[in-house]
Amino acid sequence: MLMQSARPLGELENHAEFIARHIGIDEAGEQHMLSVIGEASRRALIDSIVPRSIARAAPMQLPPPAGEAEALRELKAMAAKNKVFKSFLGQGYHGTHTPGVILRNVLENPAWYTAYTPYQAEISQGRMEALVNFQTMVCDLTAMPIANASMLDEATAAAEAMTLARRSVKSRSNVFVVAGDCHPQTIEVIHTRAEPLGIKVLMANSADEWARALEGDYFAVLAQYPATSGRIDDLRADVVAVHARQAAFVVAADLLALTLLVPPGEFGADIVVGTTQRFGMPMGAGGPHAAYMACRDEFKRNLPGRLVGVSVDTHGNPAYRLALQTREQHIRREKATSNICTAQVLPAVIASMYAVYHGPQGLKRIAQRVASFTAILAKGLEQLGHEPRPGGAFDTLSLHTKDITESIVGRARALHANVRVYFKEYICISLDETTTRDDVALLWKVFAGDGQAVPDFGAFDKGIEPMIPPQLRRTSAFLTHPVFNTHHSETGMLRYIRALSDKDLALDRSMIPLGSCTMKLNATSEMIPITWPEFAHVHPFAPSDQLEGYAELDQQLRAWLCEATGYAGISLQPNAGSQGEYAGLLAIRAFHESKGEGHRNICLIPSSAHGTNPASAQMAGMQVVVTACDDSGNVDLADLQAKCEQHADKLACVMITYPSTHGVFEMQVKELCALVHQHGGRVYVDGANMNALVGVAAPGEFGGDVSHLNLHKTFCIPHGGGGPGVGPVCVVEDLVPFLPGHHAGGVPGKVGAVSAAPLGNAAVLPISWMYCRMMGAEGLKLATETAILSANYISARLRDHYPTLYASANGHVAHECILDLRPLKDTSGVTAEDVAKRLIDYGFHAPTLSFPVPGTLMVEPTESETLEEIDRFIEAMIAIRQEIRRIEQGEWPQDDNPLKHAPHTAAALLKGEWPHAYPRETGAAVLDERRHAKYWPPVGRVDNVYGDRNLFCSCVPMSAYE
Repeated sequence: MLMQSARPLGELENHAEFIARHIGIDEAGEQHMLSVIGEASRRALIDSIVPRSIARAAPMQLPPPAGEAEALRELKAMAAKNKVFKSFLGQGYHGTHTPGVILRNVLENPAWYTAYTPYQAEISQGRMEALVNFQTMVCDLTAMPIANASMLDEATAAAEAMTLARRSVKSRSNVFVVAGDCHPQTIEVIHTRAEPLGIKVLMANSADEWARALEGDYFAVLAQYPATSGRIDDLRADVVAVHARQAAFVVAADLLALTLLVPPGEFGADIVVGTTQRFGMPMGAGGPHAAYMACRDEFKRNLPGRLVGVSVDTHGNPAYRLALQTREQHIRREKATSNICTAQVLPAVIASMYAVYHGPQGLKRIAQRVASFTAILAKGLEQLGHEPRPGGAFDTLSLHTKDITESIVGRARALHANVRVYFKEYICISLDETTTRDDVALLWKVFAGDGQAVPDFGAFDKGIEPMIPPQLRRTSAFLTHPVFNTHHSETGMLRYIRALSDKDLALDRSMIPLGSCTMKLNATSEMIPITWPEFAHVHPFAPSDQLEGYAELDQQLRAWLCEATGYAGISLQPNAGSQGEYAGLLAIRAFHESKGEGHRNICLIPSSAHGTNPASAQMAGMQVVVTACDDSGNVDLADLQAKCEQHADKLACVMITYPSTHGVFEMQVKELCALVHQHGGRVYVDGANMNALVGVAAPGEFGGDVSHLNLHKTFCIPHGGGGPGVGPVCVVEDLVPFLPGHHAGGVPGKVGAVSAAPLGNAAVLPISWMYCRMMGAEGLKLATETAILSANYISARLRDHYPTLYASANGHVAHECILDLRPLKDTSGVTAEDVAKRLIDYGFHAPTLSFPVPGTLMVEPTESETLEEIDRFIEAMIAIRQEIRRIEQGEWPQDDNPLKHAPHTAAALLKGEWPHAYPRETGAAVLDERRHAKYWPPVGRVDNVYGDRNLFCSCVPMSAYE
C-alpha cells in the first residue's frame, strides 16, 4: 500500500518527522500514561472526554504535512513575492539597524522569546530589569515621571490615552479633539475605539480648525510631534489653553526625535504615546513593535497595561515585580479600565537593549545624522525647484507637488523606492538611520526634471544646520543612569544580556505548566523566517503589488484557521488576544445595529470566565451581566435561561470559554448556544482553550458565532515574555461583513481598524503558517489529543496528593486541571502561593495561581512536553506535598518551613548562620541533579505590598545595591 502512495516511503517518513519532534510523548510513553489514567487507548480517552454531540463530523481539509526543509522552501518562495523597496514612507514605520548582538542574543534567543508574562516575579528578574530599562528610557526621552512596560502599537496606545484622559480629568465633556496631522492609522483606530464608548472625535484638519477647537468644550486633545507631514509645532501655548479648560493634552511623539527636540514633559503634556519601532525592530509589515505610554504622576493609578515596579525581597534586596493594575482585569472585571493583554514585551526588551547598547550619545548621533540628511535633502530639492513646506523638520519633508504627484510616485517606484502621497497633492519623504548618501541622491533623481542636473551631496555636506526650530531644540540630559552608559562594547553587551537571561526561567530550561496559557514548543524552523528581509523589511502601507507574499500568507493561514475552527471568515489584524476579543464584540455590536437593534447591549458572562472577557465587553460599550456556575464549575443553564429571558429585548451575546476555564468539556454547550440564539443573542466562544479543540471539535460547528484565537499559544507564536501576540477574530457567515476593516491600509469594512497595521503583527504570522504546514490535519489533531492525555495523566498521578477540583462524571479533565490546595491552609498554614514559590526551588515556573478559583493551581502541560519532564514536575509536586505533611505532623513550624521561606537563593543558603528549623540542603530542593541542572533564583520572595505602597518604576540607583 505504501508503494502506491503519491510519495515514496522515505519522503513520507521525512514529512512525519516534524510531528514527532513537536509532540513530546512517544508510543511507549502514551501506553504508560493511558495505563495510569485507566483507559485502553487514546481514542477511548478522547471519546470519554469530548461530548459526542460536538465531535467533528469530518477531518480538517489541510495540505499533507511537509518536512521542515520543504516547508521553509515553500515559504521562501512565498516571501519572494514581496518586493523590498527602499522605504521613504514614514507614517510611524522606519528602517532601522538591529544590532547583531541584540538580534542573535535577544530576538533569536529562546531564553527571551519563550519566556512567559512575569507574574512570578522571582523567576522573571532579568526580563523585568529590561522592562524597567524600557520604562526609564521612555520617561527620560519624554521627560514624563512614569511610563508603562509597553503597549501594542502607537494607534492603540493613542486610543488608550483617550480613555485614560477621560477617566483622569475634571472636564465632563465627551469630545476628544484630534489634530488632522496625526498618523492616519492612529486617527482610524481612535474613531473605532471612541464610538462604542459614546466619545465624539472632533477632527481639526487645519491650523484654523485647531485654534477654534481649542476654544471649545472637550476633555482632551491629541497632537503628533513631529506631525505625520514632518512639521514640528510649538505646542506650549496650546497646552496652557487646554489646561485652562481642565482637559488633558496628549502628545504622540517620535522617541528618536526627542533626543533633539524639547520633550513633551517639559512643556506640560499630560500623556505621551508613541512607538519604539525604530529602536532596532524591523518594520515587518506592521509589527510586532512595542508602543509606549507615559503620563503625569497623578494619572499613574489609572495607567493601562503593565507596569514594572521596584520592591524588596525577603532579604531586603531590590527586586522587580508587576505593580498596581497588572491584574486589575481579574479583580475589577467589568469595571476594569483596560485589558492588560496589551503589551509587546519582546520588542520592548529589544528597544531597551538598543538604548543600552547605543547610550545617550549614540542615540543622539543617530538622530543628528537623520536630521542632517533631511536638511541636505531639503537643500537639494530646493535647488531642483521643489521647496519643502515650512514648519521645520526632523526626518520628514512635505512637498506640494500638485498635478505631478503621481508621476513622481511612479518614478520613485521605477527606481525601487516608495514615497508617500499625502492629501492627493502632497508628497511626504521620511528618512531614517538606514538612509545613505546614495538614497538621498536617488530621491533627487526622482524629483529632477528633464535636463536638470542632480545636486552634489558634497556641496551641502559641511556646516548644514538641522531644520529643527531653535526654540524647540532639546537642552536637557537623558539616559543618565549607568546602565545606559556602560555596555557599549559588544563583549559588555553580550554579557549583560546573558546575565539577565540567566536570572529567568523560560521554556528553554523547563516546562511552564500554566493553565489557559498554552506554553508549547516554538520550533526553530518556525522562527527562522521572521528575520528574512522579504518579511522583515517591508512597510505595512507599501503598495499592494509589493506585498503579494504577505497577501498569500494571509489568505492561506486564514483558510487553514477556518478549517480548524469551523468558521466562515477570519481577520488576522488583531495583534493580541484581547484585541481579537474586542474585534469580535464589535462585530456582534455592528451586526445588531445593522438589523436596527442597536439597543442590544447586554453581554452575559459566566462567573468562571477569563478576566479579559468582561474588560473587553466594557471597552465595546456593552453592559456585563454575570451568570452563575454550578458546583461542578459548569455554566448554570437554569440561571443562564433566566438571565436570557430577563434581558431578552437587550441581549447582545454571551461569552463562554470552551472547554471551560475550569478545564472541563461541558456536555450541554450545544443547548447553551441554542438558548442564546433563541433569545436573539450571539455566542462568543473564547479561543483561549483551543489547544483542546483543534481537530477534535470546532466552535463554528457546535454553535459559536465568534471566537478569537491566540496564535501566540495554540498556534506556536512564542509568548515572548508577554507579547508579541496575534489574536485573529473568527466569525460565522453573516458576521463576515463586520470583521475589522482598515481604510488607511486600503481594506474596506463596516467596522474600522482595531490595530495600527492592516495585518497587525504580520511579521510573526510565518510562525503559525510553518506550524500548520508541518503538522497537517492529523498532526494538529494528535497535538490536541496528546495535550488532553498529558493533563489527565498529571491529574491521575497527583490525585492522592492534590485533588483535582473539577472533572467530568468519569473523573477526566480537558487539557488542564485545577489542583485544589485550599484544605492545606487549615492543616498546615500553607497557601497555594507558598507551593508556587517552592516550585521555583525545584526549577519550575508555577502553574496558574488562584485563577479561576482562589487557593488553587491550574496546570496545563501541552503536547510538547516529554514524559520525563512531566514526571519531573509531578515528582516535584509530590515532594512538596511530603514537605507539607511534615508541617502537618509538627516536625516543622507553620511559620518556619521550606515553603514559607521559598524560593531560596544561593546566597541565603550559603550565609554563615542557618536560623531555620529545616536543613540547608532541604531548602536547596535538588531532586536529582543528574537529570536537570539546578536553577538558582536571583532573589528571595518579593514583597508585593511594599512595592505598591512605595511605587517606584525606574532604574534602581546603584547605591541601592551597596
